[in-house]
Amino acid sequence: MAERPYHHGDLRAVLLSGAERTLADRGPAAISLRELAREAGVSHAAPGRHFKDKGALLDALALSGFQRLKSALQEATSEGTGARTRILALARAYVDFTLANGALLDLMYSRKHDSDVPDRLITAIEELLDIVLAPILQGQHDGEIVQGDPNSIAHTVVSTLHGFASLTADHSKEKFDGALPEVVHHLLHGLAPR
Repeated sequence: MAERPYHHGDLRAVLLSGAERTLADRGPAAISLRELAREAGVSHAAPGRHFKDKGALLDALALSGFQRLKSALQEATSEGTGARTRILALARAYVDFTLANGALLDLMYSRKHDSDVPDRLITAIEELLDIVLAPILQGQHDGEIVQGDPNSIAHTVVSTLHGFASLTADHSKEKFDGALPEVVHHLLHGLAPR
């Protein structure tokens, strides 16, 4: 049997891509550095240059997911004005990401609860909250959002969007895209009768 090469053009990216495919197809338990190395055509030791173990690979995959979600949310909120428009854009971007990457989103949020969660993962989560915080602060300034602790309001928005996205992950985009304006309406106006 021929020895597999150790070097690869961009092995880290290939391993992450393979891990994400495996995650989507078979779940996190099925991810194996040895199998990923075989698929990449490198020796079983080669992934060790990039990831000390499977946990490090999963952390890197979760971080990649947070970075992609952050980019999607930033792009969504860069257009439009007004709190309702910007929060609705956030909701659409979050649900779109969830529909396309449900297993990855589950991994992203499950890794943050590990006892040895890397600081860069915590930072990525905080950066997501900052993106949600921006339209809230602007909305408070413009009188569109009630005064109060903007961080608590941001947590409420993120929790609602995450819950809605998680509940809709197994359904079609069209079905739930129509429900998003109503969800945002309830976020902005509360549940109390007027």
